[in-house]
Amino acid sequence: MTPFAIAGIQMHVAALHSNVEAMRHRIDVLMARFPWTQMAVFSELAPYGPLHQYAQPFPNEALEQFQEDARRYRIWLIPGSMFEKTPDGRIYNTSVVINPQGEIVTKYRKMFPFRPYEQGVDAGTEFCIFDVPEVGRFGLSICYDIWFPETTRQLTSQGVEVLLNPVLTGTTDRDAELSIARATAAQFQCYVFAVNGLAAGGVGRSIVVDPSATVLHQSAGQEDMFPIEVDLDQVRRQRETGMRGLGQVLKSFRDREADFTIYDRTSGADAYLKTLGPLETPKQGATAGVKAADPRTALGYTESPDKAPPNYAVFQAKTGSD
Repeated sequence: MTPFAIAGIQMHVAALHSNVEAMRHRIDVLMARFPWTQMAVFSELAPYGPLHQYAQPFPNEALEQFQEDARRYRIWLIPGSMFEKTPDGRIYNTSVVINPQGEIVTKYRKMFPFRPYEQGVDAGTEFCIFDVPEVGRFGLSICYDIWFPETTRQLTSQGVEVLLNPVLTGTTDRDAELSIARATAAQFQCYVFAVNGLAAGGVGRSIVVDPSATVLHQSAGQEDMFPIEVDLDQVRRQRETGMRGLGQVLKSFRDREADFTIYDRTSGADAYLKTLGPLETPKQGATAGVKAADPRTALGYTESPDKAPPNYAVFQAKTGSD
């Protein structure tokens, strides 16, 4: 057994003032109540809330304070994320990983800002993987990233065993996200820690899922601290023998015979996606999609199969349409 104790901290997040001191207070409470905790994870945008006007340069004073806390308690610390403002004026949604020595070992910029709603935020392009010595390999994604399985595929293909996913979801799609968290754990045979906030920071309902898609903990709509001891040997065993002795999905993907042309932007396999409208916020009374064209028509297909455009064969193969 390779045990490691990870605590999620679900707390109220204010939008109009700093939450840094409140976060530090909760670290103090966490370590007083559960001194065996080895890693603490906060929700997305917990330090300064969801408004771009509070974007910070990196490094900054708040990070220095979190580094002090990690060093004092000898814990790994992921203090949620915050908007980072770069010298050239760009804004990223950025998280850091702090080790028990108080060092920032890596940082991560959210790859999929919640567009069209999260306007003005640039997307990161670098994955975040870090090793906890004598424990295992961890990966970090932020909120909406988990909706795109390619992000977790990249991480787990490089050996990630625990996916940390700080979240800020205050919308009606939290149920869908809970399903995605369970599916991600099963698909990629890893632990998933999805930590949401409250108030301006979300609707709560944080979740921890093990590699067999079993929910180890799910918070409700109030403040919560939930230290969970994970066993990374369970990940390794399951990746070798399958979930409950069944699907060995990582090995099956490794040994695949298919190449996915959709990832080649020049292949034409994504022709249908290009027929969709712009990525924009719906307007009152909008009818977009209500009278959407048949995908075959959108691709230029006619009633005569021999007159179908070249990319239709790809579309037909992918969808099984005739």
